[in-house]
Amino acid sequence: MKEAFELILLATYIVPAGILLLFGINLYTMLVLFFRRRKQIASEIEDIRSTFHERFTVNDLPHVVTQIPVYNEYNVVKRIMYAAANMDYPLEKHTLQILDDSTDDTCRLIDEVAESLKRKGHRIEVIRRAPRIGFKAGALENGMQKTDAEYFAIFDADFVPPKDFLKQTIPVMMLRPKVGIVQARWGHLNANRSLLTQAQAIGIDGHFAIEQPARAWNKLFMNFNGTAGLWRRRAIEEGGGWQHDTLTEDMDLSYRSQLAGWKPFFLWDHEVPAELPESINAFKSQQFRWAKGSIQTAIKLLPRVFKSDHSLLAKIQSVFHMTHYLIHPVMLWLSIMALPVFVLTRFRHHPATFTTLFGIIFISAISPSILYSASQFLLHKQRWKRLRCLPYLSTMGVGIAISNSRAVFEAIVGKSSEFVRTPKRGDNPIVKYAIKMPYWAIIEIVLGIYCFISFYYYLHFREYLIGPFLFLYACGFTSVGLLSLIHTFVEYRHTR
Repeated sequence: MKEAFELILLATYIVPAGILLLFGINLYTMLVLFFRRRKQIASEIEDIRSTFHERFTVNDLPHVVTQIPVYNEYNVVKRIMYAAANMDYPLEKHTLQILDDSTDDTCRLIDEVAESLKRKGHRIEVIRRAPRIGFKAGALENGMQKTDAEYFAIFDADFVPPKDFLKQTIPVMMLRPKVGIVQARWGHLNANRSLLTQAQAIGIDGHFAIEQPARAWNKLFMNFNGTAGLWRRRAIEEGGGWQHDTLTEDMDLSYRSQLAGWKPFFLWDHEVPAELPESINAFKSQQFRWAKGSIQTAIKLLPRVFKSDHSLLAKIQSVFHMTHYLIHPVMLWLSIMALPVFVLTRFRHHPATFTTLFGIIFISAISPSILYSASQFLLHKQRWKRLRCLPYLSTMGVGIAISNSRAVFEAIVGKSSEFVRTPKRGDNPIVKYAIKMPYWAIIEIVLGIYCFISFYYYLHFREYLIGPFLFLYACGFTSVGLLSLIHTFVEYRHTR
């Protein structure tokens, strides 16, 4: 009976570790898929650009509507409005839609900037609605109904589109009639502001420099990232339009449009910079929304994906793609169960058992670092400078496991929640947006202390293989919990 209990207890640790291993191996797969098609796609992009210039003139350019959804973005809205208006595109063929759901002084600032741009000849519409039904998805759908334009460029308020954004993306649409979405790569305006922003920059670079192109270039499902992209109207409509039953309306529509036969296109060499959250609480809030929305979308659409005529590889990759945030409850479970497994089983006396566990965890643990390192080599000349933040990125990734596990659980049980905007600083922060008291930070600190105790037990009995991972868990939970309280205190002082 005791032996059966020990087997069950050990299985509750090994099976989740195996799940992490699968996600880790998939990151290696992404690297292979990226490099096998990189040169071919670069050649295709050059062909598109040269063919476009040979066949079309400025008079052939279509009407484009640039949509900017805004909700209380006082610090950044002026910057995005001017940047979008200054994109190199014929004024008579470019309309700006400011989809303003704001409830503060942002409304007044938007009206002032809009009037200034109109005097310069720009076509600009400020669209307001009440109530704020559907949040961002509802705003985009409402704006789309007010025009018959065929193409929609979409930017969040903290982005700064380069002047040539439309001239880089429109050729793809005009020469590839089955492309429904052209996604550009995100850049960073404030990557060097702090250790936190540098770590985030590495993580986002890994996603945009490796994972997204690997999916798009190998006929896999790729998601629009909510901003810095150009949509074709028919792809939106035939995909079922903007819907707001998930918190990731971008991923939801992306999959539905691809299930309807439309193709994604990723412009690897075109960067659109944006702000990274500078507070750990803002970062956790953003990650919570992405985690919950991804699982909501998985529950909603994976059955349709499985029934579709897409390849088996595409279906498998869609599972990894949409359920990626499951790694956080898995990590949380492993951090909690490490001590009971060690204390209540005799398997610690069998070196092969713990060597196997170490191998599983090690292979899965280093895969993100390998992918992130590859992205930095590809994107930046000073290749090693930012990689010094990799340990902090790993610590932070573990530390948000409690928050993201809550998000995953809420998605599974069907608990609804609002689309919470991630506050951004802007070039000149005038308005300070407060964030709620992070009570869960106390639990993060307590779990961090618990992991330190587990770490001590493993070292005391000279089990050195699993120990480093427990130390990472301990540092991650403790540091994120403490930083959450510190940033909350600082924000409170500046907003009261």
